[in-house]
Amino acid sequence: MSKKRGPNTKKDAGPKKSNRLVLIAIAALAVLVAVIVVTRLGSKPHEPVQATDNKPVQAERVSYEVIASHPHDPGAFLQGLVWHAGGFYESTGQYGASSLRRVEFPSGKVIKQVKLDPELFGEGLALVDDRLIQLTWTTKRGFVYDRETFKLIREFTYQNEGWGLTYDGKDLIMSDGSDQLTYLDAQTYQPTRKLRVTRDGRPVRELNELEFIEGEIWANVWHQDVILRIDPATGKVNKFLDLRGIIDRGVLRGNPEAVLNGIAYDREGKRVFVSGKLWPLIFEIRVKE
Repeated sequence: MSKKRGPNTKKDAGPKKSNRLVLIAIAALAVLVAVIVVTRLGSKPHEPVQATDNKPVQAERVSYEVIASHPHDPGAFLQGLVWHAGGFYESTGQYGASSLRRVEFPSGKVIKQVKLDPELFGEGLALVDDRLIQLTWTTKRGFVYDRETFKLIREFTYQNEGWGLTYDGKDLIMSDGSDQLTYLDAQTYQPTRKLRVTRDGRPVRELNELEFIEGEIWANVWHQDVILRIDPATGKVNKFLDLRGIIDRGVLRGNPEAVLNGIAYDREGKRVFVSGKLWPLIFEIRVKE
């Protein structure tokens, strides 16, 4: 005679235990769903669009018009251009031909010049009070001249290559061909900080000749017919000028190194001048904001 299967037998306990496990699982799932719902309801309204907020702002292209063109020495490998007191100061490059010049405007005549040693390659130029500061390319040597006499006052060194140079009224700003601009103390010529330059969220390399214009850093990019306008607070390129076609390439005789490189600003007259290496002309342009 077989035993009766009562409620306390092992075989009857199995289904009840299984039912309890199912109930526990359902309860846990309900708690998990509740946590997710509460978390989403409690999140800040702007969180879902955070990625959109971080999307880089596209640099704005601004147009320009040529107001006038003026003669320029076609043999000058222009590296630095500065406007002051009705004329230009220029730094020219190439080994054996580098110089510091005072250029008459609008004739383009060189009225004063000092040549660099043949082993030096002249680069960027800036004016600080009565001092002209000139960089050289790979030798990491900078020179300080008296503005009127071109007498050499002192020499200084820097860590990287010298490309472009400008003055913002407080510090010198130097480019070295990378995406970094280096700020230098205008009295000691020692580096104080760096600024990384980006355009549409990407680094911009080969920054070259520089000019500080109305609170912005304007920069040539080597072998590109553009001028970038950089926010000195963020390093972002907010605007740019496309200068393709500003000069008839035929007059440059197909020289690949005869590129746009030279920006000067007349603060009193609010005039912008641009030119290039071995260009026979300097252009006065008006930007259409």
